[in-house]
Amino acid sequence: MKFCSQCGKSVSHRIPDGDNRYRYICDACDTIHYQNPRIIAGCLPIHENKVLLCKRSIDPRARKWTLPAGFLEDSETIAQGALRETSEEANANVEIINLYTIFSLPHISQVYMFFRAQLTDLDFSAGEETLETRLFEEEEIPWDELAFPVITQTLTHYFEDRKNDSFPVRSLEIIIER
Repeated sequence: MKFCSQCGKSVSHRIPDGDNRYRYICDACDTIHYQNPRIIAGCLPIHENKVLLCKRSIDPRARKWTLPAGFLEDSETIAQGALRETSEEANANVEIINLYTIFSLPHISQVYMFFRAQLTDLDFSAGEETLETRLFEEEEIPWDELAFPVITQTLTHYFEDRKNDSFPVRSLEIIIER
């Protein structure tokens, strides 16, 4: 950050009075610009023994398979964001069952939250950011073509948990040293 979004003047990177972290602070109006992690909300859409995946049409990881998910918008609950992203990316209608996986990725300042969700019908199709949508049984999952580690982890947990018909909320940290 080089300029203040409030007044347009230059900012410096320093610790504000009463704080213990470096922040960008406007040199003119003293506005403190906090930078916080981004939240990604999505669904694990299920139909019978299959899960719905989307093949990405955009970078990062274009042409790789993913669960429908994306950045939470202002004034949106996590569940609303997950439903919106599922609709936008897969044109799919789902009912949320429960929060399922939470991933903290501090190295990129992101938090991913996936809900298990039941498809309410089979009327789904590729959205603007998607090349293809498809239901996969466990043995059909293109494991080597999944877009992100959080997708692999969520699917791995789901197929393991399905064996016991028990789906606890799972919270994991993915730490990558820079």
